Amino acid sequence: METMSGAAAIEATAPTRPRLTPTPPFPTLAIVETLDESHEDTTLIARIQELVRENYVFPEVAERIAGALDDVAFDESDEPSTAAVLTERLQSVNGDGHLRVRHFPDGVPPREDPHAFLLDLMRDHGPGVSEVRRLEGNVGLMTIGPVILPGEYLAPVVSAAFTLLQGVTRLIIDLRGCLGGVPESVAMIVSHLTGDEPVHLQDLVARDGTVSQSWTTTYLAPKLAADVPVFVLTSSRTFSGGEELAYDLQAIGRATLVGETTGGGAHPREDFDLTGHLQLHVPTAQSINAVTGTNWEGVGVIPDLPCAADDALIRALGAGPLGS
Repeated sequence: METMSGAAAIEATAPTRPRLTPTPPFPTLAIVETLDESHEDTTLIARIQELVRENYVFPEVAERIAGALDDVAFDESDEPSTAAVLTERLQSVNGDGHLRVRHFPDGVPPREDPHAFLLDLMRDHGPGVSEVRRLEGNVGLMTIGPVILPGEYLAPVVSAAFTLLQGVTRLIIDLRGCLGGVPESVAMIVSHLTGDEPVHLQDLVARDGTVSQSWTTTYLAPKLAADVPVFVLTSSRTFSGGEELAYDLQAIGRATLVGETTGGGAHPREDFDLTGHLQLHVPTAQSINAVTGTNWEGVGVIPDLPCAADDALIRALGAGPLGS
């Protein structure tokens, strides 16, 4: 959210269920100086602790997370292993799937030209809509993922997709492989599924209390007719921005969710370069859903019609108009 989303009155304690922690590969917000790779591992640890203490969304938990790194041991010559060891330790306190050290085999993406990186990502995976087609019975299917890119890349594709889907009798949105995305693009997709009045989706609350609101946009066209039922397919791999899309549609009563409980990653993050190949992802905010007053951090998005992910499409095709 991937990725901007999070929770309001959520408790910053360890979740009780294990979670997958896929990480959206696009760059997010922060730009920090890169440490020289020749520094000793103690310097790397000190830098990570400093960044966590200064930026993690819950200051009281940040101190506990930083303390968990005091006695960590790793082989600094093996950066992939270093990233895995540090990620495991960082997540040991409260299981935040967005808090991690990521290893980039080809080097951390350059900050000076993020658009080049996004264009490469789009060439490899598309802008966020990977399939649109009509199934038997005039049922529309839209597959979203693996990453929902910013609107400048995604908007024309989403508009074209909803143009193709005009007149369907029901719409199925497949998020089973969606690992994250940009909150503004999530709101844009929801805008094509809502009416002529703006809908308040989320409040993004930063660590310092600053609030940014997410609303649907009324002028986006074409829109799916209000009487067309929408079903959203989820899996345990659905994460971050993919979860936000499912959660928002469920919260406003626009969609029935079918499949598995999702991964449970709701805190938007900022990225900090550590070395030429290591980057620290730190959640810096939480989202408050305008309807529920909370979010899916640590618990996942709960489907209305639970079933195995592989069975979700068949279940959605056979469900009644209200998900019965």
